[in-house]
Amino acid sequence: QAIGKRDRDIFEEVWPDKRRIVLKLLRQDTVSQREWQDLFFGVHFVCLWDEKGAAKIYDCLQQDIVEFIVQAQSQVQAQRGEQALLATYIVEWRKFFTQSNYLPLPFRQLEQSPQVKPSSSSSGASTSGASTSAAAAASCSGQAGSSSSTANKAGASTSAAAAASAASTSAAAAASTSASTSSAAAAAAASSGSSGSSTSKKNPTEDSPVRKLMLDSWNKHIFHDIKHRLQESAMKIVHAERNGDAYDAQLVVGVRESYVNLSSNAEDKLEIYRENFEMAYLKATAEFYRLKSAEQQQENGVLAYMKYADAKLREEEVRAKRYLEPSSFNILTYTLVKVLIVDHLNSIIAECPALIRDYETERLNLMFRLMDRVLHGVGVEAMMSDLQRHIQSAGLADMLSASEVITQDSEKYVERLLELFNKFSDLVRNAFNDDPRFLTARDIAFKTVVNDTSVFKMELPTSIANRGVKYTAPESKCPELLANYCDMLLRRTPLSKRLTSEQIDARLRDVLLVLKYVNNKDVFMRYHKVHLTRRLILGTSADSEKEEDIVEWLREVGMPADYVNRLARMFQDIKVSEDLNTQFRSSISRHDAINIKILNAGAWARCSERVSVSLPIELEDYIPDVEEFYKKKHSGRKLQWYHHMSNGTITFVNNFGRYDLDVTTFQMAVLFAWNQRQHDKISYENLRLATELPDPELRRTLWSLVAFPKIKKQILLMEPAAINSPKDFAENTMFYINQEFAIVKNGKSQRRGKLNLIGRLQLSTERSQQEDNQSIVQLRILRTQEAIIKIMKVRKRMNNAALQGELIDILKNMFLPSKKMIKEQLEWLIEHKYMRRDDDDINMFIYVA
Repeated sequence: QAIGKRDRDIFEEVWPDKRRIVLKLLRQDTVSQREWQDLFFGVHFVCLWDEKGAAKIYDCLQQDIVEFIVQAQSQVQAQRGEQALLATYIVEWRKFFTQSNYLPLPFRQLEQSPQVKPSSSSSGASTSGASTSAAAAASCSGQAGSSSSTANKAGASTSAAAAASAASTSAAAAASTSASTSSAAAAAAASSGSSGSSTSKKNPTEDSPVRKLMLDSWNKHIFHDIKHRLQESAMKIVHAERNGDAYDAQLVVGVRESYVNLSSNAEDKLEIYRENFEMAYLKATAEFYRLKSAEQQQENGVLAYMKYADAKLREEEVRAKRYLEPSSFNILTYTLVKVLIVDHLNSIIAECPALIRDYETERLNLMFRLMDRVLHGVGVEAMMSDLQRHIQSAGLADMLSASEVITQDSEKYVERLLELFNKFSDLVRNAFNDDPRFLTARDIAFKTVVNDTSVFKMELPTSIANRGVKYTAPESKCPELLANYCDMLLRRTPLSKRLTSEQIDARLRDVLLVLKYVNNKDVFMRYHKVHLTRRLILGTSADSEKEEDIVEWLREVGMPADYVNRLARMFQDIKVSEDLNTQFRSSISRHDAINIKILNAGAWARCSERVSVSLPIELEDYIPDVEEFYKKKHSGRKLQWYHHMSNGTITFVNNFGRYDLDVTTFQMAVLFAWNQRQHDKISYENLRLATELPDPELRRTLWSLVAFPKIKKQILLMEPAAINSPKDFAENTMFYINQEFAIVKNGKSQRRGKLNLIGRLQLSTERSQQEDNQSIVQLRILRTQEAIIKIMKVRKRMNNAALQGELIDILKNMFLPSKKMIKEQLEWLIEHKYMRRDDDDINMFIYVA
C-alpha cells in the first residue's frame, strides 16, 4: 500500500482539502477540532510520502497568504482619513499577527525540510519512514505541551503521530475557535502579547519559516507601501497631544506594535521599528520643541522658560513610556536635552550669578536639574564656577566689612567664619542637593576665604637674606586665631563658663571643621601647643577630659602623628608630676610652698635658650632638694630649670591692705627687690643688677607691674610718670611700691583680695614670638627635606614634576610648601650628596644611597 501511495501524486490528493482549512484559518472562520487535527495529519502525511511535499506546501501557503494580504491592503488603502487609515491598518494587522502565532503550528514539519529551510537541516531527518514519523510525532506533541511515544515501524509511527496530534491540539483548536468568532477578540489577544521586546517568554512559532513568510509578505505588500503614511499620521496624533488637542493614543500604540513585531530578523527584533518609527518620532519631537522653545523664551523670559523646559522633559518621559520601546528612552532624552537645554545653554547660564547672589535656591535647583542632564557636565561646570566666584567674593567682602571687630576678637572671627560656612552650605544643600561636585566647589572657594591675607596676616621669615635684611612671606592669621579660640573654650574664661559641656563640644568640632580648610596647619599646631602648655602649667583648664578629647579629635582629622603624640605625652607628664609632688612633699618638712612639674624636654620645650634670673632666696633653697630627690628616683637624668615657665603666689602688704598676687617668676624676682625696703625708690639699673634679667625681659616685666591692664591702681609707680612704652625706660628711671594700691570692686577699694598678674606673660619672652615664627619655618624646611628623602628612597629615580606632586601630597596636612622652598631644599640635598641630577636630564633626580 505504501508503494502504491508513492506512485500517485499524494500532494494533489491531500492538499486541496487541507487548503480549505488553511483559508478558514486566514479568514479567522470557525475551525472544528477535527479539522485542526486533520491539518496536522495532512501536512505530516504529505511531507512523509512526497519527496517534494514540503516545498509544494510552502509555495501554496505563500500564494494563499499573499492573496489574503492583498485583500487586507485594499481595505486599508481605501481609507482616506488619517485616523481611519490607522484604525483600519491596526485592526487588519492585529488579526494577521494573531494568525501568525497559531497558523504555523500545523506546519512545524516544514522546519526540518531542506527544501524550505536549507540551513536548518537536522541530523535527525531521514528518508526512512520510521525516523521521520518519530520526529513528526515529537514535533507535534512538543508544540502543545503533551508527550507522545515514537514507534520503530513506519505504519505504527504514522498512527502514533496522528493520535498525538489529535490529543495535543484540542486546546489550540478551542483557542483558535474562540478567537475566530470575533475580530475584536483576536485584536485584543494580539495586543496583549504583541510586543516582542517586552515579553521574556519566547513564542514557540517565532523561528517558524511559515511565520517568517507571513511577516515578510506583510512587510512587502502592505507595510512597505504605506509606512510613511502611517508614520506621518501617528506623528500628527502625537503633535495634537503635545498641543493639548483631542487624540487617540491607542492608534499610535498600535502602529508602534506593528513596527516592533514585523521584524523577522532574529538577531535584531527592533530593526524595522528603530529605522522607521523611532527615527520619525525623534525628528518630529526635535522640530516641535525647536519652534516652541524659541517662542517660550522670547515671550516669557529665561526664568519662566526653565520651568517650561523642566515640565516638558518630564511630560515627554511619561509619553515615551506609552509610545516608545525602552531602548529608545535614552536617545529621546538626548534629543530633548539638545533642543530644550543645550541650544539655550548660554542664556540660561547667564542668569546663574544673579540667582546665586540673591539665594534663589528654588530656581537654582531647577537650573541644576536642567544642567545636570547635559552631557559632559558643561552646564554644571559653569554653575560650579559661578558658585565658587560668589563664595570667594561674598566671603571676603563679609570678612572685610567686619574686620574692625573680628581682628580684635578671635571668638567673633571664628563665629563669623562658621556663619559664612553654614550659609554657603545651606545654599549648596537647598540649591544643589549637596551634590559632591558643588560641595567640592564650596570647599575650594571657602579655602580661599580662610587663607586670605587681606584682612589680617602674619609674617613668616623666608630663608633668603640680602644685605642683612630678612624677607618675610605673608600668611593667613586664621590658624593662630583658631588656636586662640580653642584656648578660650578649654580655659576657665567667661566664654567657657557660660556654655554647657555639649555647646563647648559642638564649638570645638566647628573649629576642627574650619581647620580642615587651613593650608598651614603647622601654625595652628604651634599655637595650640603654646596654649595647652600654659593651661597645663597654670592649671587653668576648664575640663581635663575635654583637653584629652581634643587631642584625639586632632588625630582623627589627620594631624601628624608625631605632633599628636607629643600632646599626649604632655598630659602624661602632668599626671606623673602629681605623683612626684606627693612623694616629694612627704620627704621634706616644708611641703606646702612648692609644686614641681618634671616635663619631657622633647614634648614641651619651645625656646632655643633659657632665661637667667636671680631667684628669691625662698625659692633658691628648694632647687637642690628637688634635684637630689629626682636623682634618687631617676639616676642619669639631668634637670634643666625653665624659670619663664614657672609662677607662684606671693603676699603683698602695703599701707592699705594685704593681697595675694599670682605672679610669674620674673615678676616675683622684681617685687622681692623691695622685700626689705618697702618705701625705697630703686632705679632701673639697680633692678637689672638685682634680678639679673636680660634687658628685654626686665622691661616687659616692669611694664606689667606699672601698667597692667584692667586694674585702676598699679602695684608699682615710676618717675617720671609720663612714660608710654617699656622702650622708654632709662637707667635712672625710678620705681617704687604704690602704698595706695588696692583691689577695686564695684567702685570700692578692698583691703583683702586676690589678683592674677600673670596674664599672657607666662611662657612668653621677648624673643619667643620671633623664635616661634623662625621655628615654624625651620620645621617646614626639615619636614620638606625628610619627605623628599622618603620619596627618593623608594622611587630611586624621579622627575621634578612628579616629585613635587608627591611631596605636596605628603605635606598638605601640615602646610603647602612653596615652589621656592622646594627648590632650595632640593639644591641643599644635592649639595650635601643625598641625591644628584641625571647627567642627561637636568629635571631627573637620582637618589644617592
